Amino acid sequence: MLRTNFRINPYLYYNFITIKRIYPYLMKWFFSIVLCAFTYSASLAQTNSLDGYLQIAKTNSPLLKDLQNQIASNKVDSLRLKAGLKPQVNLSSGGLYAPLVNGYGYAEAITNNHTLNGLMQVNQTIVGKSNTEAQVAAITLQTLSLSNATKISEQDLKKAITAQYITAYGDLLQYKFSREVVDLLNKEESVLKQLTRSNVYRQSDYLTFLVTLKQQELVVTQARSLYKNDFSTLNYLAGIEDTTIIELDTPNIKPLTRPDVSTSIYFQQYKLDSLKLVNSKQLVDFSYKPKANIFADGGYNSDFMGQAYKNFGASIGFALTVPIYDGGQRKMQYKKLSLQEETRENYKAFFSTQYRQQIAQLNQQITENENLLTQINEQIKYNRSLINVDMDLLKTGDLKIADMILAINNYLTVKNLLNQTTVSKLQLINQLNYWNK
Repeated sequence: MLRTNFRINPYLYYNFITIKRIYPYLMKWFFSIVLCAFTYSASLAQTNSLDGYLQIAKTNSPLLKDLQNQIASNKVDSLRLKAGLKPQVNLSSGGLYAPLVNGYGYAEAITNNHTLNGLMQVNQTIVGKSNTEAQVAAITLQTLSLSNATKISEQDLKKAITAQYITAYGDLLQYKFSREVVDLLNKEESVLKQLTRSNVYRQSDYLTFLVTLKQQELVVTQARSLYKNDFSTLNYLAGIEDTTIIELDTPNIKPLTRPDVSTSIYFQQYKLDSLKLVNSKQLVDFSYKPKANIFADGGYNSDFMGQAYKNFGASIGFALTVPIYDGGQRKMQYKKLSLQEETRENYKAFFSTQYRQQIAQLNQQITENENLLTQINEQIKYNRSLINVDMDLLKTGDLKIADMILAINNYLTVKNLLNQTTVSKLQLINQLNYWNK
């Protein structure tokens, strides 16, 4: 019978048991690291898209945070107003000692010589339900105005970020195209160099071509510098502290459907202003209604002139104010409110005209840009075909270098026009979408 002596190393066995115990924790730690890395990468990936920049800018905007805090503060004011209409309970205490020395001192009939009081006071202002509702409505209207101002501020921020994003993206297109032309010229430069050495072309032809190449390389450097500057400005506007230059995604910007004027945030403020004026008139009316207040107190109040231990008691009372004549101030306040309403109507009518004119003008310009882009793309096809033909002729030595440089310059001009028109169209759509909220 064959026997095998097999002994377990205690050190290895101990390590095995230890690893087995901590294995679940190691796996949790590992997957947590992977998940964090993935989340971080995803967050970075979002920053090179327009939606990512808009979200970051909205999160970082101190103005939007300020408006949100003002809205929250108004809600607190509404609660304070309602709390102030409830009975107000106070505890008060006071004492006085006015000594008389040899008959000299304050008149005892006035000071009572020495007094002491400790009272629990309850005060209740009587306010009608409609008056309370009008005061609450004033705060509510202010909150709605702040909410509408927040939406307009978001549109302003979105417009500014989108405009800068489009500008930086246009720089990126220009840089890529300039880089494409340099690659094309570098490819032809090697061919032309060989043909020049073979005396197919003159040395001056080669130098002329080389000058064009070097000029285009300067254009590439300038385009890259411009992209870096505008990209940094984009980060600055969005509140991003990062100097890393990345490639922006193509902005997905399309004209949005314009809402009905009655629901537009830009006309909503005029409605709210009208409601505020109506509310102000109600508050003026309520300020001229009778005001009543009831109060009660109880506790200890004594001048120590008699049986001080009996000076525990209570009291109740009321106050009534009835306005009769104020010199015509009520009519004056009505007049001011009427003038404010007239001013509101004038601003609304003028803005309405500008709004319609702006929308029509932007739609017209977008249509013209689309037509121009169609023509430019057709022209690019012809220019590209000409360059391809020139490249074939260059290899056989049947092309004048001046003709090739002219074709390349024409291609540059048309391609630059394409980039400018594309960026212009995107900017126009951005301006149009600003009003579509």
